[in-house]
Amino acid sequence: MANTITNVLPTLLAQGLLALRQNCILPRLVNRDYQNLAAQKGNVINVPIPSAIAARNVTAAVTYAANVDSAPTTAAVTLDFWKEAPFHLSDNDLVSAIEGVIPMQASEAIKSLGNAIDEYIIGKHLGIYGLVGTAGTTPFNASLNIAKDARVLLNKQLAPLTDRRAVIDPDAEGNLMINSEILKANERGDQGGIIEGTIARKLGFDWFMDQNLTGQLYTPGDGWASGNIASTVGGAVGDTTLNIINATASGSIKVGDIFQLTADTANQQYVVTAAATISATVAVAISFTPPLKTTVATGATLDALVTVPYVPNLAFHRDAFAWASRPLADIQGLGNQMMTAVDPVSGVALRLEVSRQYKQTTFSYDVLGGANLVRAALAVKIAG
Repeated sequence: MANTITNVLPTLLAQGLLALRQNCILPRLVNRDYQNLAAQKGNVINVPIPSAIAARNVTAAVTYAANVDSAPTTAAVTLDFWKEAPFHLSDNDLVSAIEGVIPMQASEAIKSLGNAIDEYIIGKHLGIYGLVGTAGTTPFNASLNIAKDARVLLNKQLAPLTDRRAVIDPDAEGNLMINSEILKANERGDQGGIIEGTIARKLGFDWFMDQNLTGQLYTPGDGWASGNIASTVGGAVGDTTLNIINATASGSIKVGDIFQLTADTANQQYVVTAAATISATVAVAISFTPPLKTTVATGATLDALVTVPYVPNLAFHRDAFAWASRPLADIQGLGNQMMTAVDPVSGVALRLEVSRQYKQTTFSYDVLGGANLVRAALAVKIAG
């Protein structure tokens, strides 16, 4: 039986990698440059983020000009995603697998892992502060304006023009696909829309549909529902906390809630980074990012950008997110067989472990990885 199981391992592992490619959208689209630094569960990869440097005038002199200080930061990617998808094969099923017939349960196991990875990366959207669209309304209904708005906001946030991707839910894709500029060959420049129903690269984005977005509905905190909240202590440029109060508002403010300062003509958006509870007439400090771009006077008001649930469709540069997957060790012993392979397309390291039981064999695929939103300025949410 040992030789039989060993022979079927490469077949099941290869089929698993193909299934991961089909069900893992986001690992293929984000930054995987730090893949080789991954080690084991719980380890942290520090992704460097450069700081801005101001240009200055050149003045000839007998001594060198003073160096310009820089303050690069880092964003942590923790290997905290470790999931498995097991299934069983009877001895009769195993014979079929050896003959090249891959059981449906193997594909279902891999599908569940692919979906879990996808949802895990989508969940990092809570740190994104840029948002366009109308919550609760599917975007791209007879108009490309929302795509334009996402592009404009990314431009304002200084995201590079290359390597931009958009990942949207099936309903949003359905609306976008039938837009005349997307559908008609004479307007889009090729026949991919009318024949294959593809969107491909349009408006500076590579477009992808992801069914997992449908289950990622984000519900904002209800502490904003009672209206604007007035600050009791002013804020300075660069602050990341602000004291707020309201005579009647009460409820929760959640990580991921997005707000604006009412008087800010630049419409800078901020996202809450720590949960807080609002109580009427009680001042509460909220934390947020990015740091304040303008001063906030005592008594200034804040507006929640969204107060109803929405689908967090994503428009981003590849460097907004980082994903790393660690190949797990092929530990042989106790009668178990293991084999690991890394998919070159999705960057997912998949391990298959086989253990013998009574008259059946247990196969378990598992994946270890980590992801984070490392540069929030390079991403925008399209509310749906």
